[in-house]
Amino acid sequence: MTGKPLAEARPDRPDTGPAAPRSSLHDPDRFGDVFDAHFAEIHGYAAKRLGPDAAGDIASQTFLEAFRNRDRYDPARANVRTWLYGIATNLIGKHRRAEVRGLRARERLPVPGAEGHADRVDARVSAQGLRGRLAGAIAGLPDGERDVLLLVALADLSHEEVAAALGVPYGTVGSRLSRARRRVREALGGTNPMREVEDDHG
Repeated sequence: MTGKPLAEARPDRPDTGPAAPRSSLHDPDRFGDVFDAHFAEIHGYAAKRLGPDAAGDIASQTFLEAFRNRDRYDPARANVRTWLYGIATNLIGKHRRAEVRGLRARERLPVPGAEGHADRVDARVSAQGLRGRLAGAIAGLPDGERDVLLLVALADLSHEEVAAALGVPYGTVGSRLSRARRRVREALGGTNPMREVEDDHG
């Protein structure tokens, strides 16, 4: 990975500690702590991107791959949560066509009370999922931009954490996110759909 190091997890977020994956090399049962702490969140992220039918497989594969590669985990690069989001996003990347099809289908779904509030997309994504014109706009993004935007909006990762999760330079995250915001803003008629995310994470 490249990007800025992440020596510690954020104190306000659940984590099993930087030693957990590697300590399970000698005591595999300890990896259960990683699973228990993060499975529900990773499953929820996969469900928002690919739908509930695929979420279980993606989440299970994420932890299987994490377990198999736990000797490669580097706590100086990413906390456990960020590391798992990176694995999950890579696995979702193998289902690009399914994700785009799902977003196009959700583009036709109504979003109650959302008219006139396109500048609060992050709140709508959290409360209602990806629907309506927002889903269509995100479906039209290049893959790398979609990954960055959704890691910020759905997983609430910082730029630094996204860089660690995707293994890209810190500056790449900012440029991809800027382009994604511009494209989505244009698709939604010129409003700024990520204003609050930008304020929080920029």
